[in-house]
Amino acid sequence: MVALVWPEIYFIRHGETPWNAERRYQGRRDIPLNDKGRGQASQNGKTLAALFKARGLDPLAFEWHASPLGRTRETMDRVRAGFDQHLPDVQYDVRLMEISFGVLEGSLHDELPEHMAVAPGERDESYWEFRPEAGENYRDVEARLVEFAGVLKGPSVVVSHGGIARTLRALIERAPIVEVINWAPPQDVIMHFTPGKMELLTAADV
Repeated sequence: MVALVWPEIYFIRHGETPWNAERRYQGRRDIPLNDKGRGQASQNGKTLAALFKARGLDPLAFEWHASPLGRTRETMDRVRAGFDQHLPDVQYDVRLMEISFGVLEGSLHDELPEHMAVAPGERDESYWEFRPEAGENYRDVEARLVEFAGVLKGPSVVVSHGGIARTLRALIERAPIVEVINWAPPQDVIMHFTPGKMELLTAADV
């Protein structure tokens, strides 16, 4: 079997939503950005454009991919507004949608049904295999992201979700699951993935 080789990816998590602020399980629910999230998305666009300029990267040489949920669509629109040129069309891919939390969606992290899940920050490695009723586990997300990797033809900008960021760290960076399972992917940075590595970039790095 040929080993999977990932291209360079500039990854952005969508901006904050009301449910993020309330610490609710969001998953596939189509919750819009709040004002803070819109500001984060717009700033990430300016930062990404400045990074590309500073690094001599041509945005026309990149593929642009996003989850089809509303919060990622708006984030992508705001990111692209940071560039002063026409960009390649965005490819919306269901494989980039957030992990499904099934019956837990809408529940507060600290008010979970007894014995149904473990709140973020308190999980161990076994949570990677945990699948709530009518939902997914992180192995399911791994499988669809490996499929997604097969459509990538070159370096890409990807706008997606926190669960996708965690899984990409495991797949591309080869970070230990115990390290990423409680990691809260930031919504105000650019995550730059290259094989075996992830770097977090902000406007201060330009």
